[in-house]
Amino acid sequence: MRRIRPPRFRDRWYDVTDFGAVGDDATDCTAAIRAAIETCHKHGGGHVVVPAGIFRTGAVHLLSRVDLHLAAGSRLAFSQDPAAYLPVVATRYEGTECYNYSPFVYAYGQRDIAVTGSGVLDGRADDTHWWDWTGGPPPNESPDKTLLIQMAADGVPVKERVFGAGHYLRPNLLQFNRCTNVLLDGITVKDSPMWNLHPVLCRNVTIRDVVVDSPNGPNNDGIDPESCTDVLIEGCTISTGDDCIAFKSGKDADGRRVNVPTRYAVVRNCEMADGNGGVTAGSETSGGIMDIFVRDCTMSSPRLERAIRIKSNPDRGGTIANIDVRRVTVGQAADSVIEIVLNYANVTTGAYPPDVHGISISQLTAAAAPRALNLLGLPDDPLRDIRLHDCRFDAMSEENVIQDVEGLRLDQVWINGTRVDN
Repeated sequence: MRRIRPPRFRDRWYDVTDFGAVGDDATDCTAAIRAAIETCHKHGGGHVVVPAGIFRTGAVHLLSRVDLHLAAGSRLAFSQDPAAYLPVVATRYEGTECYNYSPFVYAYGQRDIAVTGSGVLDGRADDTHWWDWTGGPPPNESPDKTLLIQMAADGVPVKERVFGAGHYLRPNLLQFNRCTNVLLDGITVKDSPMWNLHPVLCRNVTIRDVVVDSPNGPNNDGIDPESCTDVLIEGCTISTGDDCIAFKSGKDADGRRVNVPTRYAVVRNCEMADGNGGVTAGSETSGGIMDIFVRDCTMSSPRLERAIRIKSNPDRGGTIANIDVRRVTVGQAADSVIEIVLNYANVTTGAYPPDVHGISISQLTAAAAPRALNLLGLPDDPLRDIRLHDCRFDAMSEENVIQDVEGLRLDQVWINGTRVDN
């Protein structure tokens, strides 16, 4: 925490309407917003202000020393036309590097950047824009995903992994790639094509008081720090159609090539509703995920599948260690309260078994769920050193599932009123 400090910005303010933006929900404001950001950056930095109104735009690219400030009542309504996110940019798609459509808000290699205020980033994805690329009749993303993974496995240089026009890999709503000193504060994000907030290979990241309102749509994780160091996520409210917060570090061959872990992250005072997992590590774990601290969070929804989730498999590999969870209150979950599995996507064999150990969960309470624990190691790759202390699980309707676990310690753990210590 001593290392995590949000950036500061000069007391200079640049209103996008002074550059030609009109908040009438009709005018294309892409060029005006870009001009305001470039002017602010050129003059030493400050705040680019989006006032109240609905501003239609394509890709927004941030530059160093610029805070994009969304005033109360403002909304950036992103174009539903994929061409608005060209030319392609360097990105990471589900843990594999490539060139693809620009994320809607994007920065690469910048320092001291922020998106702040109480306004809205509205991705405007729906069943006929972006989300329909995930399945159904062709064209869809499946052939491109297969091609990208094969390119990475074959060692094709990243600059030759070019997608974008004519392809169907969805962009993130916000991705900061290889940036230092990042702040996301107070904003609401909604209806992303896929992952909502995705810092990649960043250092010193603060995400606070953000609302992720994206319960519909496929793979639309809330906050996904990937291969990042020194991350604070606090005071956020998250509802998604996938994991609420998911720590990641690259996928398979490409994750091992980059080989940068996510390390030293704190999640505190957050509230999770719908989602596949409340706080998750994985499934992209190839670079490692270590030293993650979760404190004082609440999680509950009939559509919250799991509260704490770690997922990987022997293709992904990586070390997942030193995960420390304390004081989490779970109201309702639809599956297991705690899930740690090494057979993600039903993969049980491979050359890169993950090393999962040193998981500590204390003072967690759960009011209702099918089961407390789903812990699945592999016969040749057991989970190790998992400890639950002072936890209570009520109204569990099914037995725990525990296989291939070494060093499981249950201390003052109660399930349906019965103490189950070992």
